[in-house]
Amino acid sequence: MNVIDESGILAIATRLQRLSDLLRKDGVLIYKANSIDFEPKWFPVIYTLHLRSVLSVVEIANEIGYTHPSTISLLKELEKVKLIRSKKDKTDERKRLIQLTPKGQELIEQMKPVWELMIAALTELTTTQNNLLLAISEVEEQMKRLSMFERAKRIGLTSPNPLQRRGL
Repeated sequence: MNVIDESGILAIATRLQRLSDLLRKDGVLIYKANSIDFEPKWFPVIYTLHLRSVLSVVEIANEIGYTHPSTISLLKELEKVKLIRSKKDKTDERKRLIQLTPKGQELIEQMKPVWELMIAALTELTTTQNNLLLAISEVEEQMKRLSMFERAKRIGLTSPNPLQRRGL
């Protein structure tokens, strides 16, 4: 066991990042093994457009939970590889509407069986996968109500020693 693993809850962000990196790396390998040229970082946008057809930049950002600048960056990449296209909204010239190109739609059809394969592999990784997803959802909801920073402030962030402030 390494220091990060021994750190418990204090290192949760590091461990989640490490897990995310491993999943993305294996995702790339799975896509390549199935002759699909696809970056896992594109998944949230591509999957959202697969389900929602046409969305504005702001709507995509809201759906995937990314900031507007991060979403714009992803959209530029996807436009460059011709998986999506944008057009101006007829009712609001300031608004860009995003949709999959025929190439993007073809890619979705190629990826559907691979997604089933990934679901099976991820399910096999842990018998508690539903518990993991439930735990992630619970933490996300709790953080929407009150962030970790706000909780730390409430507990005693401004104190030189938060444990002393709490009488521990």
